[in-house]
Amino acid sequence: MTRPTPRLFLIRHGETEWSLNGRHTGRSDIPLTARGEQQIKEKAPFLVGHGRALDPRNLVIAFISPRIRAQKTFDLLFGHLPSIPDHVITDQVREWDYGDYEGLLKEEILAKQPDWNIWRDGCPGGESVGDMCSRVDGMIAKVREYHRQYFEEGKGARDVLIVAHGHLSRVFISRWINFNLALGTHFNVEPGGVSVLSYNHGSLDEPALNGLNLYADLK
Repeated sequence: MTRPTPRLFLIRHGETEWSLNGRHTGRSDIPLTARGEQQIKEKAPFLVGHGRALDPRNLVIAFISPRIRAQKTFDLLFGHLPSIPDHVITDQVREWDYGDYEGLLKEEILAKQPDWNIWRDGCPGGESVGDMCSRVDGMIAKVREYHRQYFEEGKGARDVLIVAHGHLSRVFISRWINFNLALGTHFNVEPGGVSVLSYNHGSLDEPALNGLNLYADLK
């Protein structure tokens, strides 16, 4: 039996005050703005539901960051349905830990460390590039095992969902397609945007990026 190619839906949380002004928001629990909540509510009926791109019948599991901005985004996405799907709240999909740079603007960080590049240097007092790569690679392995079980054994369902953050998403996309983490500097992942990761030619050995910033309110 030929099954549809598995997919991962990777969604960044909606707008927050710090995403608006560019402050590095890792472990801080910043809520969505009122506009951020409204944007997610408006897109939810078009994205999530019977026959929609993200159909709960096709969803085997959802992984949600423990930060309130991600949990609220997940709740709003499925709030128009009778029930929410099975999900796990896990630190594995939390945002990059910015350590000493938490809450700072990029220009404030560069005043401290003029040649700083997160993709090369990581964050003092937080996560290094190696830490981030290891964490994301571990999550990718989990997702691919769900996909393998569905595609090869017919267990579970086609899709996995992650609701997380901007830098996490950029790292995840890079590592999913087997590139160095630093490729993430070339991706913009907008608040509320949906990325779709899957595979080419129906082969789990050919991971691919199918879509980026779907349903996002692009500036």
